[in-house]
Amino acid sequence: MILLPAIDLMSGEVVRLRQGKADQKTVYSRDPAAFARRWEEEGGDYLHVVDLDAAFTGEQRNLDSVRAICTVVKFPVELGGGIRTMDAARRAIEAGVSRVIVGTRAAESLAFVSELAAEFGKARVAVGIDAKNGMVSVKGWTEESKLTALDLARRAEDAGAGTIIYTDIATDGMMSGPNFAETEKMLGSLQCQLIASGGVSSVSDVQRLKKMTGLYGCIIGKALYDGAINLRDLRN
Repeated sequence: MILLPAIDLMSGEVVRLRQGKADQKTVYSRDPAAFARRWEEEGGDYLHVVDLDAAFTGEQRNLDSVRAICTVVKFPVELGGGIRTMDAARRAIEAGVSRVIVGTRAAESLAFVSELAAEFGKARVAVGIDAKNGMVSVKGWTEESKLTALDLARRAEDAGAGTIIYTDIATDGMMSGPNFAETEKMLGSLQCQLIASGGVSSVSDVQRLKKMTGLYGCIIGKALYDGAINLRDLRN
């Protein structure tokens, strides 16, 4: 299982939001590239970056920061937030990312997922599924759709997504542990790569996820920033 340290960007700053709420923001750094280097040096396998401005507004406002990150690190970078058009995906890939993550648009149009896979290849396309009580949330977690997370995951895989990123909103940023049961359920229903996200708060959480046969990766956010987890400890 690979480890994906997370960097959330807002106005060029590294931030964390509590349960995705823009008014509950903590700023950690004004130098995203330095944080990216740190997570690489400490043992991350793949960097997970979210453009929160783009997630909320649809406008990519942090591509300069993304470009700077991709320039200074050797490990691959994936980018989510506001990838709602082919041009947005192309701009992200041209900035240096290895994989784009589609969230809101995937819930609205699986044809778009198919178009991305045809244009860039399955390996460069991930669908981010953010769910609460099993239902998909979209537009920066501000709206709930009528789709279940499991149904969207299956459809996204069929449409050509090479990776599914499953986030349980209720646990994200809360340091309460991941939703293991839902992650296990999704893992048993998919053939493509599955990344677990949300709520990882301790080394034991990561070790428990590692025991899930076939789980491709685990995103770690707030626990890294608060010092509850050190990536080096997970390498021992």
